[in-house]
This record gives sequence, C-alpha cells and structure tokens, in this order.
Amino acid sequence: MSESLADSYACCQELARRTAKNFYYSFTGLPPDQFQAMCVLYSYMRLCDDVGDDENVSLDVRSERLVDWEYATRSALDDNLSPDHDFGTGREEFRLVFPALIDMTSRYRIPTHCYLDVISGVRIDLATAIADRESSTGKTELHCQFQTFEELADYCYQVAGVVGVCCIHIWGFNNDAALMSAADCGLAFQLTNILRDLGEDADNGRVYLPAEDLIRFEMSPADISNRVMDERFHQLMAFQSERAESYYAKANDLFQWLEPTGQPILKAMLKIYGGLLKEIVKRRFDVYSRRVSLPTWRKLLIAADAGFNRRFGGRN
Repeated sequence: MSESLADSYACCQELARRTAKNFYYSFTGLPPDQFQAMCVLYSYMRLCDDVGDDENVSLDVRSERLVDWEYATRSALDDNLSPDHDFGTGREEFRLVFPALIDMTSRYRIPTHCYLDVISGVRIDLATAIADRESSTGKTELHCQFQTFEELADYCYQVAGVVGVCCIHIWGFNNDAALMSAADCGLAFQLTNILRDLGEDADNGRVYLPAEDLIRFEMSPADISNRVMDERFHQLMAFQSERAESYYAKANDLFQWLEPTGQPILKAMLKIYGGLLKEIVKRRFDVYSRRVSLPTWRKLLIAADAGFNRRFGGRN
C-alpha cells in the first residue's frame, strides 16, 4: 500500500472512530479489510453530509461546495481528480478520503450511482432550505419536507438505502434480491433517526414526517416545533414506529442472501438501531426531553457478540 493510500485509510478510520458512534461499534465485528472499507464508506457519507450541514457558511456557499463535491467524486472515480484540488473547507479529510474511496470502490465493485444518489439527497435538503430561507414577512415558515410517505421513502433511499446497498457489496451477497432488502434496511434506520431527531430537526427548520401523516392525526409542523406531546402526538408516533418496525421485519430477509461474514454485522446494526426504536417506544415517544441513545456498554456488548459470531459462526 502506498503511503498516500495508507494515510487515506488511516484518516477514514480515525474519522469513523471519532464520529460514527452507532455505526462504528457495528464495524468492529468485521474482518479487517471489510472494517477498513466500512470506515471509508462512512467517512465519505459523513463528509457529504457535512457539506450540506455546515452552518458556519451560507446556504449558497454550501450549494456551491456540493457541486464541487459531486465534481470531485465523479473525477476521482474516473481517476482524474487533481491531487491539488482545493475543496475550500479547510479540512484535510475532504482531500484524504478519495484515495481510499477509489481503492475500496474498485475492490468491492460499488456502483458509482450510490455516491451520486447520496449527493442528490443532500441537495434536496439544501434546495428546501434555500427555498424557505425567509418569507416576504421576514420569518421562516416551518412545514413538512414531504407531502407523502412515498416522497419520504424516495429521500430515505437516497440518504440511507443506497448506503445499505454499498454495505452489502462490501460484505458480499449471492442474490440480487438482497439489493431491495438492503434498501429496506436503510429505510428502517433512517425512519428511526427521523423519530429520534424530531425536535432537533424542527429547530433546524425541517420536519421529515410526511404532511399526510400529520394531517391524519390532526397535527401541524408548529406542534412538532413546540414539542406538543398530547394524545394526537402519541398516536402519530405509534403509527410511525409501527411503520419502521415493518421495515425492520423486511430487513431480516437480508440474512438469507448475505455471505457469512456479513451476517453478524447486520445483526449488530439491527440490534443497535432496533434498540433505539424500542427505547423511543419505551419512553412513550418522549424524544424531546433528552436524546435517545443506547449506553456505550450495551453497544460494546453488541459489537463483541458480532465479533464472536464472525469467528465461530452463526447469527443467533
């Protein structure tokens, strides 16, 4: 491995260790090469999100940087990205991620469209924020990002489902049916994130729950922003959690098509994210008073179990 490639992998592993949290604990159950690949995948996706979420710069600058990020991604995967390319962020990770990304993408034959789909998902958030920057009255009006669940599901595929597709290319699969199941898995994880981050997202001007669902339970985006937790809210959240559970059930189908080394990691990820959903339900859907998370000791046990299962076989 060349020094630059080694530096790239090391940078990705450190970025994942520092910021991946739930995902990083799952990675540790993988064989070393796949562990490294997952760190690279996470790092690329994390930096893509950072381009869109950097509140230290204006929305217009973020949009310009996203265009540049897409250009850099296409150029890197076509093997013609200049090593001197200036990302304009002041962060070395933006430059260092690409050698490892090129190597990992080639090694595991990850479709290029997966990276471009994620960029499209970030672009949706930016476009919505720019359109709603300020109304003519000088106030930002909070409203739902999506009118229907179908629209939300499309968005979730772009920001999470394609990540699942990338993951199974790294872990290995033996049937194309795994691709849809991996997308369902990503949707389950993203729906869990949306429920967990309901208040935080509203503070940032985003309500990801579909408008049709809020209307069904006679709620408004303002109710979410104001942290209303009445019977309407509990019914809305119960409906959303049951929907997420249905996608976790679909995600379980993936086990039959994954190569053995990938099964323990999927089990770990389902336990961690499924555990978050169970914790939300256990709290009677109070996602406002404190952030929902699993204790570190529990995530370490899940990761240890994944490592044991990888070495000694079985996923149960």
